[in-house]
Parts: sequence; C-alpha cells; structure tokens
Amino acid sequence: MSLVNGDLTTARAAVADEVKFDILTESQDADNEKARQTVARCFVSDTITVPTKEMYLYASRASLGDDVYHEPSTIALEAHVAKLTGKEAALFLPSGTMSNQIALRTHLKQPPYAVLCDQRAHINTYEAGGTAFHSGAHTYPVLPSNGHHLTLEDIESRIILDRNIHYAPTEVIALENTLNGTIFPQDEIVRISEYAHSKDLKMHLDGARIWHVAAETGTSIKTLCDPFDSVSLCFSKGLGAPIGSCLVGTKDFIGKARWFRKLFGGGMRQTGPLSASAAYALTHHFPLLPRVHALTRRLEDGLKELGVRITSGAETCMVFFDATTLGISFSELVERAAQLPEPIILGGSRLVVHIQTSDAAVDDLLSLVRTLAEEKKAAGFVPTDTTTNGHSTNIYVKVKPTSTQA
Repeated sequence: MSLVNGDLTTARAAVADEVKFDILTESQDADNEKARQTVARCFVSDTITVPTKEMYLYASRASLGDDVYHEPSTIALEAHVAKLTGKEAALFLPSGTMSNQIALRTHLKQPPYAVLCDQRAHINTYEAGGTAFHSGAHTYPVLPSNGHHLTLEDIESRIILDRNIHYAPTEVIALENTLNGTIFPQDEIVRISEYAHSKDLKMHLDGARIWHVAAETGTSIKTLCDPFDSVSLCFSKGLGAPIGSCLVGTKDFIGKARWFRKLFGGGMRQTGPLSASAAYALTHHFPLLPRVHALTRRLEDGLKELGVRITSGAETCMVFFDATTLGISFSELVERAAQLPEPIILGGSRLVVHIQTSDAAVDDLLSLVRTLAEEKKAAGFVPTDTTTNGHSTNIYVKVKPTSTQA
C-alpha cells in the first residue's frame, strides 16, 4: 500500500527521528580533557595514548579519497614509509596484528609450513592464534637461551629444514624489535638474516615499536629493516596515532598483501585523516621518544632504590618489576594506585611509559611504593634472602613478635 505525499513525508520524518543520534555528551570537552589526564597516569600500555588537538586539526585537512580505489594522503604515507624503510612498497593497515598476519599469509605459499619465532613474540602470544587460523601454519616458539633475545644458535637448534614428513618445514623466521621493551642487537639480527636467506627462508620483523630502537640507538630505520623481507611498523603505540600500521616489502609482495587485506576485510575507505594522524606522529611525536626512555629509566632507578626487584630493565619504554621483595603484592599495588586522589592505572608487573606519561605520575607511583613499603615494615615485615634459579632475592616476610618486642 502506497502513501500519499503528505503521509509519506510524515513517515519519512518519523523514521529520520528514530535514526538520528548524538554521540556527544553535554560535557564532551570536559570529558575529553579528563581522558587526557587519565592517560597521563596510565602505565598499562602505550596504545592508550590519545590524539592531541593539534593532531586532530592536522588530520581534518587530509584528502578525501577512498583507499580501496585512490586515497592521496594514504598513498603519500605509504610511499614515505617505503622510502624510510628502504623497501619498494608499503601498505596501510588498521592494526599491527593484521599487518603481521597478512605478512605471514603472503609469505607462506603451499603447506605444510611453519613459522619460527621467540616464544614471547606477539604473533605467538597475543594474536589469538592467527598464524594457525589465517595461514594454517605451525609455529615453532623458541625461548632465548640468554633470556633476552634469540641467537642464531637458538634458531639452528629448533629450525626444521629437511623434508622429513613428520615435521612442518620452517618457511619464515619472525623476529620482534623491540620485544617487551628490549632492543634486539642488530649484529645478531644480521647473522640470523644471512643464515635464513642462505637457506631460502623469509625474514619478517614485527617492528611495532621499531621507532624506539631508532630513537635510542641513533640507527636509521632503513638499517634496522634491511635484514628483513617484510616489516610491520605501528603508528598507534609509541608514536601515539589513533590507529594504523604499515607493512613494507617488495612491490609484488605488497600487491599480494593488498589482495589479502581485502580478503581479510581490512580494505578501508576514507583513510585520509588516519594517514594524516600517522604522518603528524612521525613528524612531531618521534622526537619525543628519548624523553620517554629517560623517564622510564628514572622510574626503574627509583624502584631499585626502594628495593623493588627489576625483572626486565628499561632499555626503551618498559620496566618489568616484582614488588613482593617489599611484601607488596601486585593486586595490592594496583588497588592502592587506583585509590589515590589522582588515580594511577596499573596492569600488573609491566609498566609502560609513553609520550603522554607525566613526570608527576612517575613521582606519585614511586611515592606510593615507598609508602606501602613503610607500612609493611611497620607491620613487621622483614627481608629474608631466598635463592630461585640461582638468583638471590630479598623477600619480605612477617615475623611474629617475641616477648621482648613492643
């Protein structure tokens, strides 16, 4: 049944009234400012950084194309990143996980095959089993014998090169730099790369935080990427862009990766503002990383002075710690930090410093640890030396008062 003109106009207006929605709150500007303050006191990850007003303004001027067809700002970003890394081509992707997984899928041609990586690597631990799901590939996770980074000897001990039908042959060696905030020595990467290429294997780098390596060591991005056939570089972690990674490699490799991006559902449309945000981050936020590293080292030094055990030191933007040496549990520290007048957000044993971390947040966190340590000592906790796996550690235990104690 058709509606007459007047009734149709009324019906359309009713539907439009149902559809409309205002996502902004009455206090949106104040809410955003509060969010920025919260981020400045959050040590959970560097992914939680938020766009600055200047980044928003720059992004609003970006081109208005369609990335599946032709998007000028995104094409310009891809060309710059390709040149920066010394590769032939680049592809803008929505996430580092997709970038890594599409890289592996593009390298892996015909099963059976396997990927060898550090046991702690993002592709092995934090990508939801994507290597198996997307590529049908087996993974050989290797734990570094030195506790820091894989060596050629570690890889040679686990790599599968023969055609024994009981095993999936290794086709890709995937490294990560940084990994848990630590820098992979470039000379060892070169050794591994020369060996891999002599065996006709592919090398992939999860370089989500490669910016930190360049900023800390003064090594060019190209030099860091030269040993690899493909590299994934993230804009939304250390650099503070809202979204996005770039995958780089040969023109043929990126051409096939672009196809897989579409197949995976990652073909995006008006990406100009996202690409502009990444470009702004490269120009204005990369120079901020040395300050991040210095602040991270100050945090580590402060924790050490208080007696906290450092399980992985501040090579770039992360510190891993164990406060049980002071009788402080992780859950207790997280809870007390959240109760501060200006709360601090913690995520356990990993502390991540980023470009928007405030000096005051570091000072307040150290002050809190000092307060908790004093409370534990006043409650009767005293250090006792224990040895685990050859490492001596002071653990605080509570001692029952004797008759001579007050």
